[in-house]
Amino acid sequence: MHSRIAGSGGYIPAQVLTNADLAKRIDTSDEWVRTRTGICERRIAADDEQTSDLALAASLQALDGAKIAPADVDLIIVATTTPDMIFPSTACILQAKLGARGGPAFDIQAVCGGFVYALGIADHMVKNGAARNALVVGAEIYSRILDWNDRGTCVLFGDGAGAVVVVPAHAPGILSSHLHADGSYSDILTVPGSIANGVKVLAEVAMEALAANKLSADAIDWLIPHQANIRIMESTMRKLGLPLERMVSTVDRHANTSAASIPLALDVAVRDGRIVTGQHVLLVGVGGGFTWGSVLIRW
Repeated sequence: MHSRIAGSGGYIPAQVLTNADLAKRIDTSDEWVRTRTGICERRIAADDEQTSDLALAASLQALDGAKIAPADVDLIIVATTTPDMIFPSTACILQAKLGARGGPAFDIQAVCGGFVYALGIADHMVKNGAARNALVVGAEIYSRILDWNDRGTCVLFGDGAGAVVVVPAHAPGILSSHLHADGSYSDILTVPGSIANGVKVLAEVAMEALAANKLSADAIDWLIPHQANIRIMESTMRKLGLPLERMVSTVDRHANTSAASIPLALDVAVRDGRIVTGQHVLLVGVGGGFTWGSVLIRW
């Protein structure tokens, strides 16, 4: 038994907050933010939107693409650092909004590495026959936990959600997943933003996936890194010896949406036709904790 991604979806809130808008509130400028991060704008959730609402919109798109009814979903994993509430889980709330029931539903908290963690878990559960129609979501509303007076952090993040549907397959779709953590850095919140550490582990976990599948870096058609900072993303491509044209980047429009960033970028590239059947797509993420991982997919 193997698994594959049968559909993807994404959702970003309607409100756009540009760097110029932020410059009216804090001591910053569009040039300062763009040159350091690659971010031009980010989306902000409406007052009446919850993380589960963003997740629902992305999930319905993914299910539509997979041609699977919401009621037939038998596993839901939501990667989020900004749940609706401490409990119940956002996954259970999403399950109710979808009208699904009976199958397991739970949240994963691995910060920006959350989506690769969630996708790796879903892959194993589908391969083992524990689930048939797995919904994997990354959803965040960072705008509600930021200090909007701190220009060092508030310029970096945005709100959004991305989702995929994982189903059984006769041929390998998800080739392998590789998940890691190092809790000795748990008290250092800025580790994911460090170019040295971020690039190091992203490149290493990418090479781990390639070695496990006996592939060279040239075999990667698309690398989709966590959209944290354009400098980290481009440095990872250089370490792997890949041209920047093979990287999917949405950081300019979405900013850092944490666990939502990889599935959002994946969905953008699927919908605009860049990702096509037969290509190798490598997802890599690193987050506070710190956590890191990769998932290699044959689309």
